[in-house]
Amino acid sequence: MRNIKPKIVLFHLLFWVGVWFFYYYFFSYNSNDKVYITWFSSCLLPVTMMVTYFVVYFLIPRYLLTKKYGKFALYSFYTVVFSTYIIVLVIYGCLIFLLSFNISVMPPMSKNFLFILILVYLVAGVVSFVTVLNHNFKTTSVNKELQNKILETQLQLKDQELHYLKRQIHPHFLFNTLNTIYGFAIRQSQQTPEIILKLSNLLDYILYQVNKPSVSLKEEVLHIKEYIELERIRFQETLKVEFFASEIDENIQVAPMLLIPFVENAFKHGTLEEGFLTINIQVSVVNNQLSFLIENSFRESNDKSKNGGIGLRNIRKRLDLNYADNYELNSEKKNNRYVVELKIFEI
Repeated sequence: MRNIKPKIVLFHLLFWVGVWFFYYYFFSYNSNDKVYITWFSSCLLPVTMMVTYFVVYFLIPRYLLTKKYGKFALYSFYTVVFSTYIIVLVIYGCLIFLLSFNISVMPPMSKNFLFILILVYLVAGVVSFVTVLNHNFKTTSVNKELQNKILETQLQLKDQELHYLKRQIHPHFLFNTLNTIYGFAIRQSQQTPEIILKLSNLLDYILYQVNKPSVSLKEEVLHIKEYIELERIRFQETLKVEFFASEIDENIQVAPMLLIPFVENAFKHGTLEEGFLTINIQVSVVNNQLSFLIENSFRESNDKSKNGGIGLRNIRKRLDLNYADNYELNSEKKNNRYVVELKIFEI
């Protein structure tokens, strides 16, 4: 059983007291017989309460709200018939016991059976209307709350997926760089401190910037240059890189680590052609549209991964999460070149 709150009980009591005074006011029209009017109003009130509660707590929830309109109409008809019979008994009972069947002294408004029936169902109708409105309001509120929870859950899942993808990128990048440092450390190269310093700058970018929703595109380009310089140390004279970046506004923001994985893949999957690993990179922003192109030399027979391996698959997922329906990513292999072109239409 549901707990009945005292405030609700008090509200119902006050409402029915108000209905009683409402009856008393109408039936006292052109009549001074206060005793009869008091008793008549008091006898009619329980009938009104019975009809109202039956409609509100039985007919509406069981048949109207469940869209069983046929049964709702049928039982509503039965209710009208039964309540009409009770109202007739009230009218004749008060006439017999209070006026000794002297209809001439009966208050005029209490003689009108149709008016009395309308009055009873006016009260029941108003309460039923408010009940249905309240139900619709609660249903709408619950639906909005559920939609908000679903949206919040989707956003949390999207955020978790983004973090997961970012964590996949980091080890891949670090593995390559640490291998470079290890090789130079074994040879006791004087360039080892320089490599460590450049790696430190990149790690600072990864650890403190990658968790932000967006970073400056200019900063992303700067770290691409640092990454290339780091790889130049590893490849020495076997690397040819052409890097072009147009003037970029500092206010232009992109998702962190958006472009670096493409560069990382170019170094990882690129192959030497005529003794050189050749990489060409172009970054430009025109009319708020970002264009990024990268191509590297490679041999089909030596390429063990498809579409750039894990890195490119991850970046596609991140683009879907960050720039859904706002980007175009194409990749192709031609003339011993692997070419990737990314366009973000609105940044």
